[in-house]
Amino acid sequence: MKTLINLFLALASAVVLSPGLAAGEGERRNPNVIFILTDDLGYSDIGCYGATKVKTPNIDRLASEGMRFTSFYTAASICSPSRAAFLTGAYPQRCGLYMGINPNRKAHWFLGLNPEEITLAEQFKSKGYDTCMVGKWHLGSEPEFSPLKQGFDSYHGMPCNFQHSPEFYDGETITFSKTPLDQLTTLYTDRVGKFIRQQGDKPFFLYYAHNYPHTPYKAGKAFAGSSKDGVRGDIMQEMDWGIGEMMKALEETGVADNTLIIFTSDNGPTKNQYALPYRGTKYVTFEGGHRVPFILHWPSKVELGKVNDEQIQAMDLFPTLSEVIGASMPEDRVYDGVSLVPLLHGKPLARSIDEPFYYYNCENLQAVRKGEWKLHLPRKKEQLPFWDRNKSFLNVSEPALYQMSADPGESVDVSAANPGIVQELESIAKKARMELGEYLEPGTGQRATGTVIADAPVISTEKDWGMVDPDMEAKISRERKKRYPNLKTKGKRKGK
Repeated sequence: MKTLINLFLALASAVVLSPGLAAGEGERRNPNVIFILTDDLGYSDIGCYGATKVKTPNIDRLASEGMRFTSFYTAASICSPSRAAFLTGAYPQRCGLYMGINPNRKAHWFLGLNPEEITLAEQFKSKGYDTCMVGKWHLGSEPEFSPLKQGFDSYHGMPCNFQHSPEFYDGETITFSKTPLDQLTTLYTDRVGKFIRQQGDKPFFLYYAHNYPHTPYKAGKAFAGSSKDGVRGDIMQEMDWGIGEMMKALEETGVADNTLIIFTSDNGPTKNQYALPYRGTKYVTFEGGHRVPFILHWPSKVELGKVNDEQIQAMDLFPTLSEVIGASMPEDRVYDGVSLVPLLHGKPLARSIDEPFYYYNCENLQAVRKGEWKLHLPRKKEQLPFWDRNKSFLNVSEPALYQMSADPGESVDVSAANPGIVQELESIAKKARMELGEYLEPGTGQRATGTVIADAPVISTEKDWGMVDPDMEAKISRERKKRYPNLKTKGKRKGK
């Protein structure tokens, strides 16, 4: 089905003029697009969002020459599901990738983003773009889930976290068996610049997913000791330098004005000091885990230095970029975002301010926000994924309500004074669970998780692996040994 849809879109783009194609001769048909996704970068991690111990002049420039958002939400507080939402325009629970993929876990190694999902890269391909990915993928490490199978023409980076596998790839070739972390930003910067310079007049989509400031990290010699925040600050300043080099490449090739750049993070930081003024960190559903910087830079279209307080989310990226390049939204599936293009023209979004936003942690729906109200739901230990560090609402009988406009730090529970709002949000949560699921309870609106083993169960955490039928477990084990004959006893793969 996905192949047929892509073929149809490609044919349609050949005969139907997009708004850009209707422009005068010699004018670029559509903009280039660069999507920069950092890893574990918090709300107050960069200068234009309040950082004081690091200098990020190049990222700050994107904001001063573009639009900076103060209420942007990721779809998850960990890597894999957040990335899936950005690329598919759907909640992770809807697109089937709601767990944190680790190729060393027996419950995960054979899972990934379903190849039947239509990615941003495939949308761009349907409009004749060259597509490139540089950085961390983390949506499945088996060949079936490679970015090269999900719409990208080229790939240069790491398939997952360094701790999961330290290998570095150029296409399908391993160029480093152990990625030199002190050279990581330079490796990425060089490839980004090379890709931009080789494009000429052909439009491109570049997905640049830097690993930093996710641990482990190591600064290059030129940046070691350069910040006031230790090694983490050093690598932040080095990453900012790399973005500056990217901007130079755009300017030198004369395409800077017609290039849309998006800068954001996959989730919050591991330490709250980088998420202030919000509560929480990565791994949890307090604001600090989901609320991160989001910047749009497009000199020919975006008002300079605009600060926008509109509540937007990761799933908005897919419909936004589809509209920007004149690509039709696929009609055979549900999407959870809306286009942000109206905001560029000072117009309201198609989404109502009262449309709920769901804070899931793996399969567990933990909070719901509607307008200024956010309700944290009670939960049980067995519902929690192993990475969840928030025990505030564990084994409690009543939910907690926060009025975000007055209490962005989620510190004062006002549920007792607002029983009607609590009841309304609980009803919304009930409907969401029916559609998007709950722990061990699939929802009616969930699409299939990608798997390399037919009929294999999808178990989000290892603690539930005992539920798997012994015959199926044996089948999965045989396939793994076939693919990795040198598999180590503790489960870590030894090469590919």
